[in-house]
Amino acid sequence: MGRAAENPMENGINRIVEGTSFKGEITCESNIRIDGVFEGELSTKGRLVIGPQGKLNGTVVCQNCEIEGVIEGKLAVEELLSLKASAKLDGEVHYGQISIEPGAVLTGTCYMGSKIKDIKSGGFTQANKAEEQTA
Repeated sequence: MGRAAENPMENGINRIVEGTSFKGEITCESNIRIDGVFEGELSTKGRLVIGPQGKLNGTVVCQNCEIEGVIEGKLAVEELLSLKASAKLDGEVHYGQISIEPGAVLTGTCYMGSKIKDIKSGGFTQANKAEEQTA
């Protein structure tokens, strides 16, 4: 028995394919790739990949994120946020580390570091209220 058979979540990839639109809430333990259109809330303990034709509008909390398509909304990436040359990201962005290729477009407010733990435990609104109280 291989390692993948011992832990099926490790290699599992959820996918919204091109030509598919989905609205709602997604919570998953493994990786997810979006090549279609998703609107809503997404939370994963794995890696989120937005393909070149992928579009996401909403709130995202994930471990790692690679963007080739479009995200609009609020994004919290615990570790590495990677913007490829074709990426377009617009909104409030929290990340541990960031990598941006030439050609990528990032518009909005960016925060690096510890606020991600606040977001994961209570949402973006609580993190913003705490920020306003310290200002």
